[in-house]
Amino acid sequence: MIRFILSFFGGIFTFVTMGIAVVALSIGAVLYIYSYDLPSHESLAQYQPPTISRIYSREGRIIDEFAKERRLFVPAEEIPDLVKQAFISAEDKNFYQHNGYDARGIAAAFVEAVRSRGQNVRGASTITQQVMKNFLLSGDRQIERKIKEIILATRIEETLDKESILELYMNEIFLGQNSYGVAAAAQTYFNKTLSELAPHEAATLASMPKAPSQFHPVRRKERLLSRRDFVLKEMKENGYITEGVYEIEVAQPLLSVQNGDYDSFRSALPSRDYFTDEIRRQLSRDFGEEEFFTGGMAVRATLDPELQDVAATALRHALEKYDRDQGVWRGTGKTISTDLLNDEAAWREALREVEVPRDIDLDGKWHPAVVLFVGNRDARIGIEGVPDDADGHFINPADVTWARKQLEDDELGPKAKVAGDLLREGEVVLVREVKDEDGNFERWSLRQVSEVQGGFMAMDVNNGRVLAMQGGFSYEQSVFNRATQARRQPGSSFKPFVYAAALDSGYSPATIVIDAPIEIDTPEGLWRPKNSSDKFYGPTPLRTGIEYSRNLMTIRLAKEIGMETVADYAERFGVYDDMNPFLANSLGSEETTLYKMVAAYAMFANGGERVEPTLVDRVQDRAGQTIYRHDQRSCEDCAFAELAADSSPRITSNRERVMDAITAYQLTSMMRGVVDRGSASRAINLDVPAAGKTGTTNEAKDVWFVGFTNTMVAGCYIGYDTPTPLGRNTFGGNTCGPVFNEFMQAAVEKYGGGAFRVPAGGQFINIDRFSGAQLSPEASGDNVVAEYFRLGEEPVFGVAFDGGFAMGSNLPLFDEVDTEVVTEVITSTGESTVVTPSASFGTLSSGGLY
Repeated sequence: MIRFILSFFGGIFTFVTMGIAVVALSIGAVLYIYSYDLPSHESLAQYQPPTISRIYSREGRIIDEFAKERRLFVPAEEIPDLVKQAFISAEDKNFYQHNGYDARGIAAAFVEAVRSRGQNVRGASTITQQVMKNFLLSGDRQIERKIKEIILATRIEETLDKESILELYMNEIFLGQNSYGVAAAAQTYFNKTLSELAPHEAATLASMPKAPSQFHPVRRKERLLSRRDFVLKEMKENGYITEGVYEIEVAQPLLSVQNGDYDSFRSALPSRDYFTDEIRRQLSRDFGEEEFFTGGMAVRATLDPELQDVAATALRHALEKYDRDQGVWRGTGKTISTDLLNDEAAWREALREVEVPRDIDLDGKWHPAVVLFVGNRDARIGIEGVPDDADGHFINPADVTWARKQLEDDELGPKAKVAGDLLREGEVVLVREVKDEDGNFERWSLRQVSEVQGGFMAMDVNNGRVLAMQGGFSYEQSVFNRATQARRQPGSSFKPFVYAAALDSGYSPATIVIDAPIEIDTPEGLWRPKNSSDKFYGPTPLRTGIEYSRNLMTIRLAKEIGMETVADYAERFGVYDDMNPFLANSLGSEETTLYKMVAAYAMFANGGERVEPTLVDRVQDRAGQTIYRHDQRSCEDCAFAELAADSSPRITSNRERVMDAITAYQLTSMMRGVVDRGSASRAINLDVPAAGKTGTTNEAKDVWFVGFTNTMVAGCYIGYDTPTPLGRNTFGGNTCGPVFNEFMQAAVEKYGGGAFRVPAGGQFINIDRFSGAQLSPEASGDNVVAEYFRLGEEPVFGVAFDGGFAMGSNLPLFDEVDTEVVTEVITSTGESTVVTPSASFGTLSSGGLY
């Protein structure tokens, strides 16, 4: 009997032992099989997660950020214990005890799955396993993936310490609202840093990992609140918070940015604009889009926020003035269903969803609004962000009489007399406040985004730092940057490069060139270019030719020196990469960008040294290492602890010289004449010397002005995106000139300005600017100008260049062309000669393509 009993229990023991051995062998075999072809876990030790690239102003303020996954990396030692404890309580309370997997948790999950017959299957994954899943494996719920998780988890626990694993987890985990990692989520949901989070807020974030979309703080508020309270309870039971703290925290309401309880972190940032988007475009090109959007770059921009606002306002003023002068009301083209207009909450919600620009601030903030009711004279409107009052908000008849409505067939309706002539109920419009002289509210005024567009850019002439850039009327309305991306004909604003080539070829500001009719045979037929004034002025000095933008003189000059030479200069200055040497291109018929033109003009202003435009001072990688620095000049004395009181650090420049310094000064002096008395004189009025050149193309499809002081260069172009004539009285001087003037007044006030530096190696000689005759040093009058000549060089009077064109070669001198009153002057040689006054212009003349 005893033997039987022993044999029976022995058999059971053997069976159990063999069963255990079989199970162990099976598990070992499974683990052995799945351990092959696993991803390497060792790479996680060097893992660098994708992080946000941020753009900073010169003052160090964040002005924009770019990321595919919005993540702010935080080292484990900088994550508060409270936040760690919240996530550990929610996801893996035995995190510090297990070796990568939690056997008890797996067993409990198995039992629960059996009891629920597969209806309630929970993962039971530890934080270490979740790290493996997020970094190295897929997210599907399969037994194969679970086995691989466990294998990798045990391996990583042998490679990394617990804090390093937690660092990976808390920076990688997705927490909804495009927020990856706890730092970004704290900013997204509460607009706080991690150290500012209260226990209930940390618990809220710890509630998200399971399914962020199922715990939305507004749409699933009750569910999230319940989960938050559960996490707080776990924190209490795990000893992380006391009973008293738990009672206080669990009673807190669920507040969030999404619910409107806190301001969004984006509200502290300026709206994205053309400047930061151009940085994004250029750095994506230079470093690669993937690196820019994931590399955590710190970009120090050259932007001057104050001048950027001035630039946007100045360009918008010109665009809106032109648009309103056309007298056509187009509106936004957007509507809201009239069924919603009687319910304020409904129309406000609908208006919030309408895509109209909200980034316009021009003489006041422009607000989206909807027409609620159209009366006999007025129209009542509801305005986004502005509470409705008992009296309501209205558009009155006085605000619509400037316009005629554009109808569906592009025909124009009658000139508006009452609001109903332009507006209909449900129409979405833009409005702004109009105030009286004392700043008191007067009425609401209709506004619309200008159909004509343009670009503006300003940069430092000495270092190429772009201080302001505006690529259109509104970035939200059109992200196309017309300052850098639009290729347009520069028209007469290209002429300085023709004159620069001539001055370097032995000509002087006093050289006489024939201004007379020209005929040129081309494959398209006979080309007869002409001046903007439709007049011819005979033999004329170069100075007068550029001041009044004489097309025929420019063509003859280009023919004299050769278009190959002109093209070489244009390419040297970066206006074109490969310019076609066609004669018509001397008048600016080949397309380029405003960005290139402004950069090229900077080299006139700084004395002829190459300067490369940049929107970025410096770029640092995620580790703080500088990977790009624009200014390559060296500071000789910056290493010294102190300098003498009357000295400053010596800066050594190795910049290339692109033109002779005397040529640069001569050209600058001639272009000052454009501003002082030429085609831009009515528009430019600054307290410091300024130079520049207007430009107007055929039929005024593009109008330009590019100008500079001794410290800053700025340029503007205006035109329709699809080139269309702007009208007979539209020129670079009267359209872009005011933009330059408005901007430069603010720029000069902030940065100053002064006389252009006179280079060594030359002398001033008085010249009559109409005839080119040399005058005595004592000569004075409006006709006298002090021209700068190289030492040993003197003006040659009586020689005129005609470019080899037969027509006009036998024309009389300047004073015989026009019958106006002449003046007799004494030249430096004691001889007398007669000089006529300048030609009379009825309007601003800017030359162009004719």
